[in-house]
Amino acid sequence: MSTMLKQNSERTFRQSLLAMLGICFVIMMVALDQTIVATALPTIVAELHGFELYAWVSTAYLLASIVTIPIFGRLGDYYGRKPFVVVAIVTFTLASVLCGMANSMLLLVLARALQGIGGGMLVGTAFACIPDLFPDSKVRLQWQVMLSAAFGIANAIGPSIGGLLTHYVSWRAVFFVNIPVGLLSVIFVSRFLPRLKPKHDTKIRLDWLGALLITLFLGSLQLSVEWLPEQGLSVPVISVLLTCLIAGFLAWKQEANNEHAMLPFALFRDPALAALFRLSLLMGFTMFAILSYAPLLLQGGFHLSASQAGMLITPLVVCITFASILNGRIVHHLPRPEAMLYLGFGLLLVCVTGMMNITPHTSHPLIISLMVSGGLGLGFIMPNLTIFVQETCPRKDLGISTALLQSLRMIGGMLSTALVGSILSWRYGHDINQQFAKPVSSLINDPQILVNTEGQQAAILQMNALGEDGLLLIEQARATLSHSIQSSQWLGIAAVLFAFWCLRRLPVIQFKPRGA
Repeated sequence: MSTMLKQNSERTFRQSLLAMLGICFVIMMVALDQTIVATALPTIVAELHGFELYAWVSTAYLLASIVTIPIFGRLGDYYGRKPFVVVAIVTFTLASVLCGMANSMLLLVLARALQGIGGGMLVGTAFACIPDLFPDSKVRLQWQVMLSAAFGIANAIGPSIGGLLTHYVSWRAVFFVNIPVGLLSVIFVSRFLPRLKPKHDTKIRLDWLGALLITLFLGSLQLSVEWLPEQGLSVPVISVLLTCLIAGFLAWKQEANNEHAMLPFALFRDPALAALFRLSLLMGFTMFAILSYAPLLLQGGFHLSASQAGMLITPLVVCITFASILNGRIVHHLPRPEAMLYLGFGLLLVCVTGMMNITPHTSHPLIISLMVSGGLGLGFIMPNLTIFVQETCPRKDLGISTALLQSLRMIGGMLSTALVGSILSWRYGHDINQQFAKPVSSLINDPQILVNTEGQQAAILQMNALGEDGLLLIEQARATLSHSIQSSQWLGIAAVLFAFWCLRRLPVIQFKPRGA
Protein backbone atom coordinates (compact mmCIF):
# COMPACT_ATOMS: atom_id res chain seq x y z
CA MET A 1 0.00 0.00 0.00
CA SER A 2 1.37 3.40 -0.95
CA THR A 3 0.10 6.71 0.31
CA MET A 4 0.12 9.98 -1.57
CA LEU A 5 -0.95 13.19 0.09
CA LYS A 6 -2.20 16.07 -1.97
CA GLN A 7 0.23 18.83 -1.05
CA ASN A 8 -0.25 22.52 -1.68
CA SER A 9 3.31 23.65 -2.19
CA GLU A 10 2.12 27.21 -2.90
CA ARG A 11 0.42 27.73 0.45
CA THR A 12 0.85 31.37 1.44
CA PHE A 13 2.44 32.56 4.67
CA ARG A 14 -0.96 33.72 5.91
CA GLN A 15 -2.56 30.34 5.23
CA SER A 16 0.29 28.54 6.96
CA LEU A 17 0.16 30.89 9.94
CA LEU A 18 -3.59 30.51 10.43
CA ALA A 19 -3.41 26.72 10.11
CA MET A 20 -0.58 26.59 12.65
CA LEU A 21 -2.50 28.86 15.02
CA GLY A 22 -5.33 26.33 14.95
CA ILE A 23 -2.96 23.51 15.89
CA CYS A 24 -1.33 25.69 18.57
CA PHE A 25 -4.73 26.38 20.16
CA VAL A 26 -5.31 22.61 20.22
CA ILE A 27 -1.96 21.91 21.90
CA MET A 28 -2.48 24.77 24.36
CA MET A 29 -5.94 23.49 25.32
CA VAL A 30 -4.62 20.01 26.18
CA ALA A 31 -1.51 21.34 27.97
CA LEU A 32 -3.52 23.89 29.97
CA ASP A 33 -5.97 21.24 31.12
CA GLN A 34 -3.15 18.99 32.34
CA THR A 35 -1.64 21.72 34.53
CA ILE A 36 -4.66 23.59 35.90
CA VAL A 37 -6.72 20.55 36.95
CA ALA A 38 -3.95 19.29 39.25
CA THR A 39 -4.03 22.63 41.09
CA ALA A 40 -7.79 22.44 41.67
CA LEU A 41 -8.02 18.77 42.71
CA PRO A 42 -7.84 19.26 46.52
CA THR A 43 -10.67 21.82 46.36
CA ILE A 44 -12.73 19.57 44.09
CA VAL A 45 -12.48 16.63 46.49
CA ALA A 46 -13.31 18.86 49.46
CA GLU A 47 -16.59 19.92 47.79
CA LEU A 48 -17.66 16.71 46.04
CA HIS A 49 -16.24 14.33 48.67
CA GLY A 50 -15.46 10.80 47.49
CA PHE A 51 -11.75 10.88 48.36
CA GLU A 52 -11.47 7.22 47.31
CA LEU A 53 -11.89 8.44 43.70
CA TYR A 54 -9.26 11.20 44.06
CA ALA A 55 -6.61 9.41 41.98
CA TRP A 56 -9.16 8.38 39.37
CA VAL A 57 -9.70 11.98 38.27
CA SER A 58 -6.23 11.79 36.71
CA THR A 59 -6.17 8.04 36.05
CA ALA A 60 -9.40 8.08 34.02
CA TYR A 61 -8.00 10.77 31.74
CA LEU A 62 -4.66 9.00 31.26
CA LEU A 63 -6.28 5.61 30.76
CA ALA A 64 -8.62 6.91 28.05
CA SER A 65 -6.00 9.00 26.28
CA ILE A 66 -3.22 6.44 26.20
CA VAL A 67 -5.41 3.85 24.45
CA THR A 68 -6.76 6.31 21.87
CA ILE A 69 -3.48 7.95 20.80
CA PRO A 70 -2.11 5.11 18.61
CA ILE A 71 -5.52 4.10 17.24
CA PHE A 72 -6.42 7.57 15.98
CA GLY A 73 -2.86 8.12 14.81
CA ARG A 74 -3.41 5.15 12.49
CA LEU A 75 -6.91 6.22 11.44
CA GLY A 76 -5.45 9.61 10.48
CA ASP A 77 -3.05 7.80 8.14
CA TYR A 78 -6.02 6.09 6.50
CA TYR A 79 -8.62 8.86 6.21
CA GLY A 80 -6.77 12.14 6.75
CA ARG A 81 -6.26 13.94 10.03
CA LYS A 82 -8.46 17.04 9.85
CA PRO A 83 -11.84 15.32 10.51
CA PHE A 84 -10.44 13.58 13.60
CA VAL A 85 -8.88 16.82 14.90
CA VAL A 86 -12.26 18.60 14.61
CA VAL A 87 -14.15 15.74 16.29
CA ALA A 88 -11.49 15.58 19.01
CA ILE A 89 -11.79 19.30 19.78
CA VAL A 90 -15.58 19.04 20.05
CA THR A 91 -15.32 15.92 22.24
CA PHE A 92 -12.73 17.52 24.53
CA THR A 93 -14.70 20.76 24.87
CA LEU A 94 -18.04 19.04 25.58
CA ALA A 95 -16.33 16.78 28.11
CA SER A 96 -14.89 19.88 29.80
CA VAL A 97 -18.42 21.26 30.15
CA LEU A 98 -19.56 17.96 31.70
CA CYS A 99 -16.60 18.06 34.11
CA GLY A 100 -17.55 21.57 35.20
CA MET A 101 -21.18 20.53 35.73
CA ALA A 102 -20.38 17.34 37.68
CA ASN A 103 -22.12 17.12 41.07
CA SER A 104 -20.33 13.97 42.25
CA MET A 105 -16.86 12.48 42.00
CA LEU A 106 -18.19 9.54 39.97
CA LEU A 107 -19.65 11.83 37.31
CA LEU A 108 -16.44 13.85 37.27
CA VAL A 109 -14.36 10.70 36.72
CA LEU A 110 -16.63 9.59 33.84
CA ALA A 111 -16.44 13.05 32.25
CA ARG A 112 -12.66 13.01 32.63
CA ALA A 113 -12.56 9.67 30.81
CA LEU A 114 -14.48 11.23 27.91
CA GLN A 115 -12.12 14.19 28.05
CA GLY A 116 -9.20 11.74 27.86
CA ILE A 117 -10.64 10.24 24.67
CA GLY A 118 -10.73 13.71 23.13
CA GLY A 119 -7.24 14.48 24.39
CA GLY A 120 -5.86 11.21 23.04
CA MET A 121 -7.44 11.86 19.64
CA LEU A 122 -5.84 15.32 19.59
CA VAL A 123 -2.37 14.10 20.51
CA GLY A 124 -2.64 11.20 18.06
CA THR A 125 -3.55 13.42 15.10
CA ALA A 126 -2.52 17.05 15.69
CA PHE A 127 1.25 16.46 15.86
CA ALA A 128 1.18 14.57 12.56
CA CYS A 129 -0.54 17.53 10.86
CA ILE A 130 2.75 19.47 10.93
CA PRO A 131 4.66 17.33 8.39
CA ASP A 132 1.49 17.30 6.26
CA LEU A 133 1.60 21.11 6.19
CA PHE A 134 5.38 21.37 5.83
CA PRO A 135 6.96 18.33 4.12
CA ASP A 136 10.36 20.06 4.00
CA SER A 137 12.02 19.43 7.37
CA LYS A 138 13.88 22.75 7.34
CA VAL A 139 10.65 24.71 6.91
CA ARG A 140 8.91 22.48 9.45
CA LEU A 141 11.54 23.20 12.09
CA GLN A 142 10.98 26.94 11.68
CA TRP A 143 7.22 26.62 12.11
CA GLN A 144 7.48 24.08 14.93
CA VAL A 145 8.74 26.92 17.15
CA MET A 146 5.10 28.00 17.45
CA LEU A 147 4.16 24.65 18.99
CA SER A 148 7.00 24.89 21.48
CA ALA A 149 5.90 28.39 22.44
CA ALA A 150 2.25 27.31 22.87
CA PHE A 151 3.28 24.34 25.01
CA GLY A 152 5.61 26.48 27.12
CA ILE A 153 3.08 29.26 27.67
CA ALA A 154 0.39 26.77 28.71
CA ASN A 155 2.68 25.02 31.18
CA ALA A 156 4.00 28.30 32.59
CA ILE A 157 0.62 29.96 33.20
CA GLY A 158 -1.46 26.83 33.86
CA PRO A 159 -0.78 26.42 37.61
CA SER A 160 -1.33 30.14 38.26
CA ILE A 161 -4.57 30.22 36.27
CA GLY A 162 -5.77 27.09 38.07
CA GLY A 163 -5.02 28.59 41.46
CA LEU A 164 -6.61 31.96 40.67
CA LEU A 165 -9.78 30.48 39.16
CA THR A 166 -10.20 28.04 42.04
CA HIS A 167 -9.63 30.73 44.68
CA TYR A 168 -11.58 33.65 43.20
CA VAL A 169 -14.24 31.99 41.03
CA SER A 170 -14.81 28.24 41.44
CA TRP A 171 -13.08 24.98 40.66
CA ARG A 172 -15.70 24.54 37.93
CA ALA A 173 -14.17 27.48 36.06
CA VAL A 174 -11.00 25.40 35.69
CA PHE A 175 -12.92 23.22 33.22
CA PHE A 176 -15.08 25.96 31.69
CA VAL A 177 -11.95 27.87 30.64
CA ASN A 178 -11.52 25.22 27.94
CA ILE A 179 -14.69 26.43 26.20
CA PRO A 180 -13.29 29.64 24.62
CA VAL A 181 -10.03 27.89 23.74
CA GLY A 182 -12.00 25.00 22.22
CA LEU A 183 -14.17 27.38 20.18
CA LEU A 184 -11.10 29.19 18.85
CA SER A 185 -9.48 25.86 18.03
CA VAL A 186 -12.44 24.46 16.10
CA ILE A 187 -12.91 27.73 14.15
CA PHE A 188 -9.26 27.95 13.08
CA VAL A 189 -8.89 24.23 12.34
CA SER A 190 -12.17 24.02 10.40
CA ARG A 191 -11.44 27.08 8.29
CA PHE A 192 -7.70 27.03 7.78
CA LEU A 193 -6.28 23.52 8.27
CA PRO A 194 -6.30 21.93 4.80
CA ARG A 195 -7.96 18.55 4.28
CA LEU A 196 -5.18 16.31 2.97
CA LYS A 197 -6.82 13.03 2.11
CA PRO A 198 -4.54 10.03 1.61
CA LYS A 199 -4.86 7.92 -1.52
CA HIS A 200 -4.37 4.17 -1.25
CA ASP A 201 -3.54 1.55 -3.85
CA THR A 202 -5.62 -1.07 -2.07
CA LYS A 203 -8.90 -1.02 -0.19
CA ILE A 204 -8.58 -0.19 3.51
CA ARG A 205 -9.68 -2.92 5.88
CA LEU A 206 -9.82 -1.69 9.44
CA ASP A 207 -8.11 -3.96 11.94
CA TRP A 208 -10.74 -3.77 14.68
CA LEU A 209 -9.43 -6.85 16.48
CA GLY A 210 -5.97 -5.28 16.61
CA ALA A 211 -7.46 -2.04 17.94
CA LEU A 212 -9.32 -3.96 20.68
CA LEU A 213 -6.20 -5.90 21.71
CA ILE A 214 -4.06 -2.75 21.75
CA THR A 215 -6.71 -1.04 23.90
CA LEU A 216 -6.74 -3.98 26.34
CA PHE A 217 -2.95 -4.09 26.49
CA LEU A 218 -2.40 -0.36 27.08
CA GLY A 219 -5.38 -0.06 29.43
CA SER A 220 -4.32 -2.99 31.61
CA LEU A 221 -0.72 -1.74 31.57
CA GLN A 222 -1.89 1.65 32.84
CA LEU A 223 -4.02 0.08 35.59
CA SER A 224 -1.29 -2.32 36.72
CA VAL A 225 1.20 0.54 36.95
CA GLU A 226 -1.31 2.60 38.97
CA TRP A 227 -2.37 -0.20 41.34
CA LEU A 228 0.84 -2.17 41.91
CA PRO A 229 2.56 0.41 44.21
CA GLU A 230 -0.59 0.76 46.34
CA GLN A 231 -1.95 -2.80 46.48
CA GLY A 232 1.09 -4.98 45.82
CA LEU A 233 0.46 -8.37 44.22
CA SER A 234 -3.21 -8.51 45.18
CA VAL A 235 -5.78 -10.52 43.21
CA PRO A 236 -7.00 -7.49 41.18
CA VAL A 237 -3.42 -6.49 40.32
CA ILE A 238 -2.45 -10.04 39.29
CA SER A 239 -5.60 -10.25 37.15
CA VAL A 240 -4.78 -6.97 35.41
CA LEU A 241 -1.14 -8.03 34.88
CA LEU A 242 -2.26 -11.32 33.32
CA THR A 243 -4.69 -9.42 31.08
CA CYS A 244 -1.83 -7.13 30.04
CA LEU A 245 0.48 -10.05 29.17
CA ILE A 246 -2.18 -12.02 27.29
CA ALA A 247 -3.45 -8.97 25.38
CA GLY A 248 0.13 -7.97 24.52
CA PHE A 249 0.93 -11.43 23.17
CA LEU A 250 -2.30 -11.65 21.15
CA ALA A 251 -1.76 -8.12 19.79
CA TRP A 252 1.72 -9.13 18.63
CA LYS A 253 0.35 -12.25 16.93
CA GLN A 254 -2.44 -10.24 15.29
CA GLU A 255 -0.32 -7.32 14.10
CA ALA A 256 3.03 -8.93 13.24
CA ASN A 257 2.19 -9.88 9.64
CA ASN A 258 -1.06 -8.00 9.07
CA GLU A 259 -0.96 -5.83 5.94
CA HIS A 260 -3.56 -3.49 7.46
CA ALA A 261 -2.24 -3.62 11.03
CA MET A 262 -3.45 -0.92 13.40
CA LEU A 263 0.05 -1.04 14.91
CA PRO A 264 2.52 -2.07 12.17
CA PHE A 265 5.32 -4.02 13.85
CA ALA A 266 7.55 -3.36 10.84
CA LEU A 267 8.22 0.05 12.39
CA PHE A 268 10.01 -1.63 15.30
CA ARG A 269 12.21 -3.58 12.89
CA ASP A 270 13.65 -0.38 11.46
CA PRO A 271 16.90 0.27 13.43
CA ALA A 272 16.50 4.05 13.47
CA LEU A 273 12.81 4.05 14.43
CA ALA A 274 13.33 1.36 17.08
CA ALA A 275 16.13 3.42 18.66
CA LEU A 276 14.05 6.62 18.56
CA PHE A 277 11.06 4.85 20.15
CA ARG A 278 13.30 3.54 22.96
CA LEU A 279 14.71 7.03 23.48
CA SER A 280 11.18 8.47 23.80
CA LEU A 281 10.35 5.87 26.47
CA LEU A 282 13.57 6.65 28.38
CA MET A 283 13.10 10.40 28.07
CA GLY A 284 9.56 10.12 29.46
CA PHE A 285 10.85 7.94 32.30
CA THR A 286 13.55 10.44 33.29
CA MET A 287 11.35 13.52 32.83
CA PHE A 288 8.64 12.21 35.15
CA ALA A 289 11.22 11.02 37.69
CA ILE A 290 12.20 14.68 38.01
CA LEU A 291 8.84 16.43 37.61
CA SER A 292 6.89 14.07 39.88
CA TYR A 293 9.26 14.10 42.84
CA ALA A 294 11.19 17.40 42.73
CA PRO A 295 8.20 19.25 44.31
CA LEU A 296 7.96 16.63 47.09
CA LEU A 297 11.71 16.88 47.72
CA LEU A 298 11.66 20.68 47.92
CA GLN A 299 8.45 20.98 49.98
CA GLY A 300 8.45 17.84 52.09
CA GLY A 301 12.19 17.28 52.38
CA PHE A 302 13.57 20.83 52.41
CA HIS A 303 10.53 22.52 54.05
CA LEU A 304 10.03 25.10 51.29
CA SER A 305 6.61 26.59 50.63
CA ALA A 306 4.64 25.60 47.54
CA SER A 307 5.32 29.00 45.97
CA GLN A 308 9.07 28.75 46.68
CA ALA A 309 9.20 25.25 45.19
CA GLY A 310 7.22 26.47 42.19
CA MET A 311 9.66 29.32 41.60
CA LEU A 312 12.58 26.89 41.66
CA ILE A 313 10.96 24.39 39.27
CA THR A 314 9.46 26.91 36.81
CA PRO A 315 12.82 27.48 35.00
CA LEU A 316 12.70 23.84 33.89
CA VAL A 317 9.43 24.40 32.01
CA VAL A 318 10.54 27.76 30.61
CA CYS A 319 13.83 26.34 29.36
CA ILE A 320 12.07 23.49 27.52
CA THR A 321 10.47 26.15 25.32
CA PHE A 322 13.67 28.18 24.97
CA ALA A 323 15.74 25.13 24.02
CA SER A 324 13.11 23.96 21.52
CA ILE A 325 13.26 27.34 19.76
CA LEU A 326 17.07 27.35 19.83
CA ASN A 327 17.16 23.78 18.56
CA GLY A 328 15.10 24.74 15.51
CA ARG A 329 17.82 27.23 14.56
CA ILE A 330 20.71 24.81 15.04
CA VAL A 331 19.87 21.20 14.26
CA HIS A 332 19.32 21.53 10.51
CA HIS A 333 22.85 22.87 10.02
CA LEU A 334 24.63 20.02 11.82
CA PRO A 335 26.35 17.26 9.81
CA ARG A 336 25.08 14.82 12.46
CA PRO A 337 21.76 16.16 13.79
CA GLU A 338 21.55 13.37 16.38
CA ALA A 339 24.37 15.16 18.24
CA MET A 340 21.62 17.33 19.77
CA LEU A 341 20.24 14.21 21.46
CA TYR A 342 23.63 13.54 23.04
CA LEU A 343 23.66 17.11 24.33
CA GLY A 344 20.07 16.83 25.59
CA PHE A 345 20.58 13.60 27.51
CA GLY A 346 23.89 14.92 28.86
CA LEU A 347 22.14 17.97 30.32
CA LEU A 348 19.40 15.72 31.68
CA LEU A 349 22.07 13.60 33.40
CA VAL A 350 23.51 16.74 35.03
CA CYS A 351 20.04 17.62 36.35
CA VAL A 352 19.26 14.18 37.81
CA THR A 353 22.74 13.74 39.31
CA GLY A 354 22.58 17.21 40.83
CA MET A 355 19.13 16.59 42.33
CA MET A 356 20.50 13.47 44.02
CA ASN A 357 23.13 15.53 45.82
CA ILE A 358 21.46 18.78 46.84
CA THR A 359 20.64 19.48 50.50
CA PRO A 360 18.40 21.95 52.37
CA HIS A 361 21.47 24.20 52.55
CA THR A 362 22.11 24.21 48.80
CA SER A 363 21.77 27.72 47.38
CA HIS A 364 18.66 28.42 45.35
CA PRO A 365 20.65 29.68 42.32
CA LEU A 366 22.36 26.27 42.15
CA ILE A 367 19.01 24.45 42.28
CA ILE A 368 17.68 26.77 39.56
CA SER A 369 20.76 26.02 37.43
CA LEU A 370 20.01 22.29 37.73
CA MET A 371 16.43 22.91 36.62
CA VAL A 372 17.70 25.01 33.72
CA SER A 373 19.95 22.11 32.74
CA GLY A 374 17.03 19.68 32.83
CA GLY A 375 14.77 22.03 30.85
CA LEU A 376 17.40 22.64 28.18
CA GLY A 377 18.01 18.90 27.94
CA LEU A 378 14.32 18.11 27.44
CA GLY A 379 14.00 20.98 24.95
CA PHE A 380 16.81 19.50 22.86
CA ILE A 381 15.36 15.98 23.04
CA MET A 382 11.58 16.24 22.54
CA PRO A 383 11.33 18.16 19.24
CA ASN A 384 14.24 16.24 17.74
CA LEU A 385 12.72 12.85 18.51
CA THR A 386 9.53 13.98 16.77
CA ILE A 387 11.18 15.34 13.65
CA PHE A 388 13.68 12.46 13.41
CA VAL A 389 10.83 9.93 13.51
CA GLN A 390 8.90 11.90 10.90
CA GLU A 391 11.99 12.02 8.66
CA THR A 392 12.69 8.30 9.07
CA CYS A 393 9.26 6.64 8.85
CA PRO A 394 7.44 5.86 5.59
CA ARG A 395 4.93 8.52 4.59
CA LYS A 396 2.06 6.04 4.88
CA ASP A 397 2.95 5.45 8.56
CA LEU A 398 3.48 9.09 9.53
CA GLY A 399 0.49 9.31 11.88
CA ILE A 400 1.00 6.04 13.73
CA SER A 401 4.77 6.69 14.06
CA THR A 402 4.21 10.14 15.57
CA ALA A 403 1.45 8.77 17.83
CA LEU A 404 3.66 5.89 18.98
CA LEU A 405 6.34 8.37 19.98
CA GLN A 406 3.86 10.25 22.18
CA SER A 407 2.42 7.02 23.63
CA LEU A 408 5.84 5.67 24.55
CA ARG A 409 6.74 8.92 26.29
CA MET A 410 3.56 8.61 28.37
CA ILE A 411 4.26 4.94 29.11
CA GLY A 412 7.77 5.89 30.23
CA GLY A 413 6.25 8.46 32.58
CA MET A 414 3.79 5.90 33.95
CA LEU A 415 6.54 3.37 34.62
CA SER A 416 8.73 6.03 36.21
CA THR A 417 5.99 7.25 38.55
CA ALA A 418 5.20 3.68 39.62
CA LEU A 419 8.76 2.37 40.04
CA VAL A 420 10.27 5.48 41.62
CA GLY A 421 7.18 5.87 43.80
CA SER A 422 7.34 2.25 44.95
CA ILE A 423 11.02 2.48 45.88
CA LEU A 424 10.44 5.82 47.60
CA SER A 425 7.48 4.53 49.62
CA TRP A 426 9.27 1.34 50.65
CA ARG A 427 12.49 3.15 51.60
CA TYR A 428 10.73 5.90 53.54
CA GLY A 429 8.45 3.48 55.40
CA HIS A 430 11.34 1.13 56.21
CA ASP A 431 13.58 3.92 57.52
CA ILE A 432 10.79 5.55 59.54
CA ASN A 433 9.96 2.24 61.23
CA GLN A 434 13.66 1.68 61.95
CA GLN A 435 14.24 5.14 63.45
CA PHE A 436 11.06 5.73 65.45
CA ALA A 437 8.99 3.77 67.93
CA LYS A 438 5.57 2.51 66.86
CA PRO A 439 3.32 5.32 68.17
CA VAL A 440 5.49 7.97 66.49
CA SER A 441 6.17 6.10 63.25
CA SER A 442 2.45 5.57 62.65
CA LEU A 443 1.94 9.35 62.76
CA ILE A 444 4.53 10.16 60.08
CA ASN A 445 4.63 7.05 57.90
CA ASP A 446 2.87 8.94 55.08
CA PRO A 447 5.33 11.42 53.49
CA GLN A 448 2.42 13.65 52.40
CA ILE A 449 2.09 14.78 56.02
CA LEU A 450 5.35 16.71 55.56
CA VAL A 451 3.61 18.81 52.88
CA ASN A 452 0.19 19.12 54.55
CA THR A 453 0.55 21.93 57.11
CA GLU A 454 -2.62 21.13 59.06
CA GLY A 455 -1.90 17.40 59.26
CA GLN A 456 1.66 18.16 60.26
CA GLN A 457 0.60 20.42 63.12
CA ALA A 458 -1.80 17.75 64.38
CA ALA A 459 0.98 15.14 64.27
CA ILE A 460 3.34 17.44 66.19
CA LEU A 461 0.73 17.95 68.92
CA GLN A 462 0.17 14.20 69.19
CA MET A 463 3.92 13.52 69.41
CA ASN A 464 4.30 16.22 72.06
CA ALA A 465 1.50 14.53 74.01
CA LEU A 466 3.55 11.31 73.88
CA GLY A 467 6.45 13.16 75.54
CA GLU A 468 8.47 13.55 72.33
CA ASP A 469 9.85 16.66 70.67
CA GLY A 470 7.44 16.85 67.74
CA LEU A 471 9.34 19.52 65.80
CA LEU A 472 12.62 17.62 66.06
CA LEU A 473 11.01 14.38 64.91
CA ILE A 474 9.40 16.13 61.94
CA GLU A 475 12.82 17.47 60.92
CA GLN A 476 14.27 13.96 61.18
CA ALA A 477 11.40 12.68 59.02
CA ARG A 478 12.21 15.39 56.46
CA ALA A 479 15.81 14.18 56.30
CA THR A 480 14.55 10.61 55.84
CA LEU A 481 12.22 11.69 53.04
CA SER A 482 14.99 13.61 51.27
CA HIS A 483 17.28 10.58 51.41
CA SER A 484 14.48 8.29 50.19
CA ILE A 485 13.64 10.50 47.20
CA GLN A 486 17.26 11.03 46.23
CA SER A 487 18.18 7.36 46.55
CA SER A 488 15.28 6.45 44.23
CA GLN A 489 16.58 8.79 41.52
CA TRP A 490 19.27 6.32 40.50
CA LEU A 491 16.56 4.88 38.24
CA GLY A 492 16.57 8.16 36.31
CA ILE A 493 20.35 8.01 35.98
CA ALA A 494 20.12 4.41 34.76
CA ALA A 495 17.54 5.47 32.15
CA VAL A 496 19.81 8.24 30.85
CA LEU A 497 22.82 5.92 30.67
CA PHE A 498 20.75 3.39 28.74
CA ALA A 499 19.69 6.24 26.43
CA PHE A 500 23.36 6.88 25.62
CA TRP A 501 23.72 3.19 24.75
CA CYS A 502 20.71 3.49 22.42
CA LEU A 503 22.15 6.63 20.84
CA ARG A 504 25.31 4.75 19.87
CA ARG A 505 23.09 2.43 17.81
CA LEU A 506 21.14 5.22 16.13
CA PRO A 507 21.96 5.50 12.41
CA VAL A 508 22.89 8.92 11.03
CA ILE A 509 19.78 11.06 10.55
CA GLN A 510 19.64 12.85 7.22
CA PHE A 511 17.22 15.69 6.57
CA LYS A 512 15.68 15.79 3.14
CA PRO A 513 12.89 17.76 1.48
CA ARG A 514 9.76 15.63 1.34
CA GLY A 515 7.19 16.40 -1.24
CA ALA A 516 4.22 14.54 -2.51
